[in-house]
Amino acid sequence: MGFKEQIDINRLPEHIAVIMDGNGRWAKNQGKFRAFGHESGVLSVKDIVEGCVDIGIKYLTVYAFSTENWNRPIEEVNALMELLISTINQETETLTKNNIRLNAIGDISSLPQKCIDDLKSAMDKTANNTRCTLTLALSYSAKWEIIEAAKKLAKLVKDEKLNLEDINEEQFSAQLTTINMPDPELMIRTSGEHRVSNFLLWQMAYTELYFTDKLWPDFRQEDLFEAIVDYQKRERRFGKISEQLN
Repeated sequence: MGFKEQIDINRLPEHIAVIMDGNGRWAKNQGKFRAFGHESGVLSVKDIVEGCVDIGIKYLTVYAFSTENWNRPIEEVNALMELLISTINQETETLTKNNIRLNAIGDISSLPQKCIDDLKSAMDKTANNTRCTLTLALSYSAKWEIIEAAKKLAKLVKDEKLNLEDINEEQFSAQLTTINMPDPELMIRTSGEHRVSNFLLWQMAYTELYFTDKLWPDFRQEDLFEAIVDYQKRERRFGKISEQLN
């Protein structure tokens, strides 16, 4: 029996977050340039999106480009930006056909203008799709996001639109870029690294973490389904004891 057949459809995570790691190492193993790894990684994204839609995952967020990635060699950054633009343009029609909404979080204003324009166009065209929301974390940093949320709350207090005593988790979450989606129940990271790398730090307070040695270009639907099966074997207690969950 495959992993897909082992999944309990009634206990699916509503939101899965993915750190797509290992494109460069995969390319190096093939004797290719790093850009080739990123191009091959796009195929994995397509396959995982299809897998999520197939079984009924409502939200998929992928860490596509961190703020730290701007420090990579300029040739690689430029190749990534060009790949982003071409992929968005090529896949918008497919997203609409499959009723998938495209979303983006991060410091989008720091992207090249062509990326911003094409991203906004694709998001507008898919805005009414309801089957699944695919969110690209672009020029994203969880620390940046938390600082920006703090600034927004401080301004609300300064403008006397919010009392300091009324600030709570709900108020804080409402200032984050993920306001319109649930926190991820499952986070998957490929390539054997065991860290969250400044990704959704607030939102992943109670997320189940799944790590695999597979490099991202080799990650496919069966690997996704295996991660979900592993997730469903875990007991999510949220600070309680097992007996309280029964």
